[in-house]
Amino acid sequence: MRIGELAEITNVTKRTIDYYTNIGLLKAERSTSNYRYYDHSSIERLLFIERCKEKKMSLQCIKKLLLDKNVEEIDVKELSLKMKGLKKEVDKVLSTLHKGNANSYEYIKKNISPEALSLIQTLLLLLSD
Repeated sequence: MRIGELAEITNVTKRTIDYYTNIGLLKAERSTSNYRYYDHSSIERLLFIERCKEKKMSLQCIKKLLLDKNVEEIDVKELSLKMKGLKKEVDKVLSTLHKGNANSYEYIKKNISPEALSLIQTLLLLLSD
């Protein structure tokens, strides 16, 4: 299907689809007349990207997920549970930091997951702008 058809089916703008294609989130085949054609798996992939964006995931994070797994293999419920778990972990870290004693920093270093640490670093970068 052409980009306009994909845009209509998924309710995503052609410009957004073009951008996702340019950054490698979607794949398109080119015709001899240089039209982009997308296969039917692009619909699921695009809808997955949009669901992740609704959950405030960065395009870089989404791209990593798509490279690690096929969209068909990604369980959105599992992903949602993982995000809730990270939120609880970050909330616990923030609570510990608010207590402000020297032991709290050691506790955080020993008990925080790499995923939560990465999330905190990303949040700090966003807040520093």
